[in-house]
Amino acid sequence: MRSVLLRLAGFTLLPLLALVLPFLLLPIIARVVGAAGWSSITSGQAIGVIAATIILWSWNISGPVEIARAGASPVRAALYSSSMRSRMVIAAVVLPLMTVIVALVAHAGFRLDAITMAWATALTGFSPAWYGIGTGQPRILAVFDTFPRFCAAVLSAPLIVLTGQVWTYGAMSVLATLAALVSFHRKFGESGTWFPKSPRNVMREIIPDAGTAGINLTGSAYASSPVPIATATVPSATATAGFASADSIYRLGIFSVVALGNTFQGWTLERDAADPRQRHLIALAAHALLGVAGGLFLALFGPWVSGVMFGEAVRADTLTCVYYGLSFFFLSASTPLIRNLLIPARRQRTVLLWTGISAAAGVFLMIVAGLSSNVPAVALGMAVSEALLFLGLLAPAVRALPAVARPATVER
Repeated sequence: MRSVLLRLAGFTLLPLLALVLPFLLLPIIARVVGAAGWSSITSGQAIGVIAATIILWSWNISGPVEIARAGASPVRAALYSSSMRSRMVIAAVVLPLMTVIVALVAHAGFRLDAITMAWATALTGFSPAWYGIGTGQPRILAVFDTFPRFCAAVLSAPLIVLTGQVWTYGAMSVLATLAALVSFHRKFGESGTWFPKSPRNVMREIIPDAGTAGINLTGSAYASSPVPIATATVPSATATAGFASADSIYRLGIFSVVALGNTFQGWTLERDAADPRQRHLIALAAHALLGVAGGLFLALFGPWVSGVMFGEAVRADTLTCVYYGLSFFFLSASTPLIRNLLIPARRQRTVLLWTGISAAAGVFLMIVAGLSSNVPAVALGMAVSEALLFLGLLAPAVRALPAVARPATVER
């Protein structure tokens, strides 16, 4: 338990520094750009999340497991360098396409702000955070992921206040991310160039992980789609601005789910655990409790928090926050089913099937709600999709629990 608490502190408190200034920046940005700019920038950020997920491919799911099992530093260096080659090939296709989509979705006058925010978010797909999770070293997240983004926020905050140019934050985030990647590769990657010499060979490395990547992408696509769908389908910028405020609070809350998942994933899969089954049950209970607490907070305090943070002009309505609270609960509860049980048990097809079903249902409901200008129902569509995913995966995960709980069944 002491080991869990130390990991939880490392994977929670250190990355929390990266959220301190965005918490301060978001209210500034919301007040500088107004309703149309706020919905445009949050749309760009959401589309950037999808791009980041595509670039990351399957490494955030399978990477920690592979790194944890690799052991030796040369093998880990080879894995990381392989991940960079594959991600660079994917990014060469994804980033230009993302830029065009953001330009089409954003309102006139705010396209540069939205595009730079999308780029800053998309480049997190190159983050080495999964490497730090696999090695159980929160310091890697702090130095090569949290600190660069923290610096970008520090430097850009006064510029946004003085000039009103929101794009400076995205531009500085891009520069800070690139600098951190170069530094990390020199320390942990293979010697020599990290650029792919043969894109064809890289494609052979990418294709086998398409199933796991599909799970990652499908889940991220529908989870990030509410704001872009609402912005593109609802004529009222004021209505979508309030919706974007609720979504922003929800996204910040998801950090707690990610931190908890990072803490428990490696811990539940350790080969020398005395009682692996108990570890899984603890992880499941912890995620359920977090889901209840976070969901209630969003439902009860979301409107008030959004008004304080972003201003009354873009305040979120109560019904939207209730639906986001439901989404948060089911998202938190389903996370250990996927990361700790089904993926290690090689049940990618099951996860992909239910992710696809839930995503299709959710996106359909969101589009119908948006076209009818029912903004809160867009959030309801996402809540339905998260609930479907949880319910669909619960039984397979319970069946996988006994096998995963015994160290002898964990494949190398």
